[in-house]
Amino acid sequence: MKQVGFTTTIPVEIIFASNNIPVDLNNIFITDDNPHTFIDFAEQEGLPRNTCNWIKGIYASVMQNKVDKVISVTGGDCSNNHALTEIFRSEGTDVTTFSYPYEDNSRYVFLKAEMNRLADELGTDLGAVQKFQENLQGIRSKLKKLDELTVENKVTGSENHLWLVSSTDFNGDYVSFEHNLDAFLDEAQRRERIKSNLRIGLIGVPPIFTDLYEFLENKGVHVAFNEVQRQFSIVSEKSDIVDKYLDYTYPYDISYRIEDINREIKERKLDGIIHYVQSFCYRQLQDLIIKREVDVPVITIEGNEPGGVDARTKIRLESFIEMLEERKK
Repeated sequence: MKQVGFTTTIPVEIIFASNNIPVDLNNIFITDDNPHTFIDFAEQEGLPRNTCNWIKGIYASVMQNKVDKVISVTGGDCSNNHALTEIFRSEGTDVTTFSYPYEDNSRYVFLKAEMNRLADELGTDLGAVQKFQENLQGIRSKLKKLDELTVENKVTGSENHLWLVSSTDFNGDYVSFEHNLDAFLDEAQRRERIKSNLRIGLIGVPPIFTDLYEFLENKGVHVAFNEVQRQFSIVSEKSDIVDKYLDYTYPYDISYRIEDINREIKERKLDGIIHYVQSFCYRQLQDLIIKREVDVPVITIEGNEPGGVDARTKIRLESFIEMLEERKK
């Protein structure tokens, strides 16, 4: 079995169906005891300092952990992945690409062709992938239950974040993942409800800050919605695996994300939204649209370094929380 790394969420069923081990390269980077060593390594190798640290972390994850193959998502994710793919190839890394369709026309045909091509390259076919996705659907339904418990104030925003981002690769072992998830759900359902003054949603790419949720919880804020992390868990219940990944909003036009965000704001009764943006990321431009079209107050915070929330951002968040509390009164 080979370890197949990838730069962002892909149809992980393809890797499992090919009898290989999926590895989300982002998770290797951010869960390390000292993620700054990944950044230092990448910069020493020549990556520019004014490049997103997630890109540096992915680069170092590949170079240092020696995954057997890399799937670089060049359509529907960071545009830097194009250059990163070229660097990997120049280093002799076995790398292939995967792309989500941007245009609405023929989206199904385009995505199915991409999934077929990747399945063939990994030594399987879409029929086997379709059958395998049934193995994961039960786990995805349990992740949906975990998200519902978050809405019910029985699971913290931090716990929700960790479980959902881990579902991109199921920690390489979906059987163990499900076993651990069952135990967590059993414990969480017996909890008392978390008391909170405000209900907030966190949208945008998962934050690089390590204590953002703790900071908010200490201020009486319950993060009842993690937008992109929830999308990573592939919430669609459609049986066709191509349709499943067409319902995944992150790689497509932002209008799909806005529709999803506003629906969840209403259903989860959110008081406000924190929009996290990563430094040097093109998605920062989408903040303009988000603030125009999201139905509750929005604050935008920016980060680039792994570690605690900086003092300036804490002050801004405290002011935002006070404003929401006054607005709620």
